[in-house]
Amino acid sequence: MPGHDLVLGVDIGTTATKAVAFAPDGTDHGYGEAPHHLDEPEPGAVVQDPEALWEAVGDAVRDAVARVDPGRIAALSFSSAMHGLLALDARGDPIGPLLTWADSRAADVARELRARDGALALHRRTGTPIHPMSPLVKLAWLRRARPSMHAAAHTWGGIKEFVLARATGARVADTSCASGTGLLDVATGAWDPEALAIAGITADALGEPVAPTAVVGELRADWGLPAGVPVVAGGGDGPLANLGVGAVRPGVAACSIGTSGALRVAVGRPAVDPRGRVFCYGLADRRWVVGGAITNGGLVLDWARETLHRDVDDLLAAAAAVPAGADGLLALPHLLPERAPHWDIGGAGALVGLHRRHTAGHVTRALLEGVCLQLRLVLDSLREAGLAVDEVRATGGFARSALWRRLLTDTLDLPVGFPAVDQGPASGTAFGAALLGMQGVGLLPPGPDGLVDAAERIPLGETLRPGPDAAVYAARLPLVEQIHDVLGDVTAELGS
Repeated sequence: MPGHDLVLGVDIGTTATKAVAFAPDGTDHGYGEAPHHLDEPEPGAVVQDPEALWEAVGDAVRDAVARVDPGRIAALSFSSAMHGLLALDARGDPIGPLLTWADSRAADVARELRARDGALALHRRTGTPIHPMSPLVKLAWLRRARPSMHAAAHTWGGIKEFVLARATGARVADTSCASGTGLLDVATGAWDPEALAIAGITADALGEPVAPTAVVGELRADWGLPAGVPVVAGGGDGPLANLGVGAVRPGVAACSIGTSGALRVAVGRPAVDPRGRVFCYGLADRRWVVGGAITNGGLVLDWARETLHRDVDDLLAAAAAVPAGADGLLALPHLLPERAPHWDIGGAGALVGLHRRHTAGHVTRALLEGVCLQLRLVLDSLREAGLAVDEVRATGGFARSALWRRLLTDTLDLPVGFPAVDQGPASGTAFGAALLGMQGVGLLPPGPDGLVDAAERIPLGETLRPGPDAAVYAARLPLVEQIHDVLGDVTAELGS
C-alpha cells in the first residue's frame, strides 16, 4: 500500500462540506459529506451557525478517512465559500453567526459606498466589487447597525479562517479567500489601509495573509487522522473551481452553473475591467482569476418547477421544443438580486414580450436563455478587461441537461468542454484544494507551472461547438442590456 500519497481536499460550501481524498492524477479514494443549514432570522439575513459548520467539517473528514488507509493522507487542504464574515472573541470562539455571501442587509451601505469618490479605485485595488456580499461592506454595516457587536469582536474572519485556527492554532488568512473580502490589496497581498478605515478595524483584527499553498500547522482536531498531519491553507471556492477543472492557462475559462453560476479565467497579473464589472481573486503563487458570479443559476429552474407545477424533466422537454429566442419572450431571470456584471443591489427580474401564445415551455426556455445571456455579459466584461477567452470548461448540475449544455455553448459562442467525470462544482473545488495541498507538501513541483501541469491532466468528455442559434443569442445581448437599464429604476421602486 502506498504511503502518504493522498491529500484530503475539504470544501466548506454553502449547503454542505465535502471531503475527498485525491491522488495527484485526480483519482479519488474516499469521500465524505455533511449538510449545512441556512438560517434567515430577519429580512435580508442569511446566516449559519459556525459551531454546526465546525461539526460538519469533522463529520465529512471522518467519513472520507474511514474509506481509505489514514496513513496514506499526506495533508489536508481547504476550500470554502467566499465572502463570509464571522466575529470572534479573544479565545477565537464565535460571538455571533456567520454572515454568508447571500446576506443582503448591508445593501444601503453598499449604495452609499458605491457613490463615493474613489469607489471604482477601491474595487480595482482590492478586486472585490462594492456589494452587500463583501465583508468590507458587511463590516461597515455592522459598525453602524450593530455597534456593540462590532466593538465586541477581537478578530474577524470567514469560516475557513475559523476552522484553520481551531484545527491547528494558526491565525492566518490565505490570500485567495482574503482577496474576496474587499480588504486586501490583491497586487501587494497586504491589507488595504483605506478599506480597513471604512470597515472600522485594524490589520491586527485580521489573520496574517499567507499563500494558499502554505503549510499553516499540524492537525490537532480528532478527525480520525494520525497526529501531525500537515494542514495547508487552501483557497476560495471560486478560484479553486478553475484549478479543479483544468482552466488555468490564459484563454481558458471555467464556467459553473449550480444553484448560482460563475465564469472565471486565470491570469498572471491582477486585472479589473474599466467599468468595474468583474472581480479579481487570488488563486495561487502568481495566479489570479478574473470573472463574475451570478446569483440566479439553477434556482430559476427550481422556481419554474414550483410555480408552474411541472416536473423538471417535463419543463426541459417542453423548452427544447421551443425555438431559440423563445418566440420573442426574453427573461431577466433575477429572482434574487443579481451580481455580475451590473452588481445590482435592489433589482428584480422580468419577462418581456409575453403573449398569449407563450406556454410553460417558452417561459422555461426564456429563463434558461436568460441565465446563459447573463454569463455572456460576464464573458464580454472579461474581454473589456483585456482578457482573451477562446474556450470554456463547464461543470455543475446544469450539465446533466443536453438542452442547457447547448444553450450555454451557443450563447457564449465558444467551444465548451465538459470533464469526463463531473460530480458537480464542489468535487472540482475539492480537487483544486487538494492540488494546492499537494504542492504545499511537495507532491507536486513548486510554482505555477506545477499546478498548471497537474490541473491539465483532467480529461474532457464531450466538447460542444457553437451552432447556428449563436446568432440569435448575439442579437439578444444588446436587448438584455437595454431592458436592464430601462427597467432598473422601475423594479427597484417596486421592490422598495
